[in-house]
Amino acid sequence: MQNIDWNDVDQYPLFENCDETASKMEQKQCFENTLLSHFSSTMQEFEFKLDAEINDTVNVDFLIDKTGSISVLEIKKNPALEAQIPEFNGIIAQCLNSLPPVAPAIKRGIPVNARFRIPIVLNSD
Repeated sequence: MQNIDWNDVDQYPLFENCDETASKMEQKQCFENTLLSHFSSTMQEFEFKLDAEINDTVNVDFLIDKTGSISVLEIKKNPALEAQIPEFNGIIAQCLNSLPPVAPAIKRGIPVNARFRIPIVLNSD
């Protein structure tokens, strides 16, 4: 049991556009690119009205469980952002919930829960 790295997966969660026969690194890149592309396009649909300039990074921790369901675990953001955009958490949850279907991560042939963090850079310039 000591030789198993329980903090790493054998196969990353995969979206339909990702190749399950690709290398682990290519799978990771496809997962990240699909996720970031979706977040970017979804966030651009919203128009934020700000009272003050924002230049901050928000960290979104989420879980893809062993059935492929996605849930927000924590959103770490500056309190000033909360004051200016109180609906921000709901927008983030909407972004994650509108992701295309995803197959769960695999460890030793078994679907497993996998936790991820997305850093979202907000810049009002």
